[in-house]
Amino acid sequence: MGRTRRRRGGHQGAASVSRAVEETNRRMLRARDAMDRAYAEPLDIPALARIAHVSEAHFIRTFRATFGETPHRYLQRRRVERAMFLLRATERSVTDICLDVGFNSLGTFSRSFQEIVGEGPTSYRARGPIEPVPTCFAMAWTRPSSFGEDRARNIV
Repeated sequence: MGRTRRRRGGHQGAASVSRAVEETNRRMLRARDAMDRAYAEPLDIPALARIAHVSEAHFIRTFRATFGETPHRYLQRRRVERAMFLLRATERSVTDICLDVGFNSLGTFSRSFQEIVGEGPTSYRARGPIEPVPTCFAMAWTRPSSFGEDRARNIV
C-alpha cells in the first residue's frame, strides 16, 4: 500500500508567507500613518518609500494592492475628508480651507471635492452645521468611499 509522506514542518510555507504579508501590511500602515499626520504637506513618495523600506515604484504598487488606491488618491481623499469637516464646522472661506488642507489650487480642490463627495464644496457647506452626534458616527456617515459605494450620505 502506498504511504504518503508528510513534509517536516507541516504548513510552515503558508505561515511564512502570511508573516511576510503581515510585515508588508505593517510597513504600508506606517507609511499611511505618516501621510495622515502630514496630510496638508506635499506628497513625498521617496520619504514614504523609506518608511516602508521599499523602492518608490514598489511602494506605489504595494500601497495600491494593500489599500485599493494609489498614495496620491488616498492623500487627496484624506484632504477632502478634512475639508468636509472644516466646511461645516467653521465659517472660514472655501479658499482658506482649500489651502489649509494641502491643495494649491481652488479649481483642483473643487474638482476633487466634486468627484469624491458628489457635490461641490459650497453646496456641501449649505447642508448646515454638523449635528451634535458622537464623532465616530459622523465620520462613518459622511466618509467618502473610494470603493464605488454611495456618495457621502445626507444624514448629518
